[in-house]
Amino acid sequence: MKLVIINYGAGNIKSIQFAFKRLGVNAVLSNKPEEILAADKLIFPGVGEASTAMAMLKESGLEQLIPTLKQPVLGICLGMQLMCESTEEGNTKGLGIFKTHVKRFDNDVKVPQMGWNVIKDLKSDLFVGIKENEYMYLVHSYYAQHCKETIAKTDYGINYASALQHNNFYGVQFHPEKSSLAGAKILKNFLEL
Repeated sequence: MKLVIINYGAGNIKSIQFAFKRLGVNAVLSNKPEEILAADKLIFPGVGEASTAMAMLKESGLEQLIPTLKQPVLGICLGMQLMCESTEEGNTKGLGIFKTHVKRFDNDVKVPQMGWNVIKDLKSDLFVGIKENEYMYLVHSYYAQHCKETIAKTDYGINYASALQHNNFYGVQFHPEKSSLAGAKILKNFLEL
């Protein structure tokens, strides 16, 4: 299996690579369209600020390519948020794959949400073998609003979409690569889709 992590300068790439290595898969880092198109599965990571990350995607031409991909794609954290229509962070237009918008948590909660929280109302093959209210590791100040593509929910001052799916595109707000055995199981499920 050829697994490619899309390397556009805004990813927590090493920990994702190590997580897949523990599952026996060597993930290749690439920003080359031909390698991305030839992959069996793709990871779209993201750490940092949305408008900067989107500028890097545009610079590399990947903002045009990613929405056209046909193989399974997993967006992680900011990667998932950039797959939405827009985000309030930097007033940024997203890739428009998920028909929802990303908002900032309001002032009633500590921002960023950092640490362990549960996911529930699980609705996807991505979550085979994952229990309701399983703990995942999160670090974020913005959240995706619910839409028909919501496949997992989390509460943090508000109930929000902690995972989304549209056709071959999956997105998780949490970091499966940092979420112990349950996170590793989600990555394994993605490899087996």
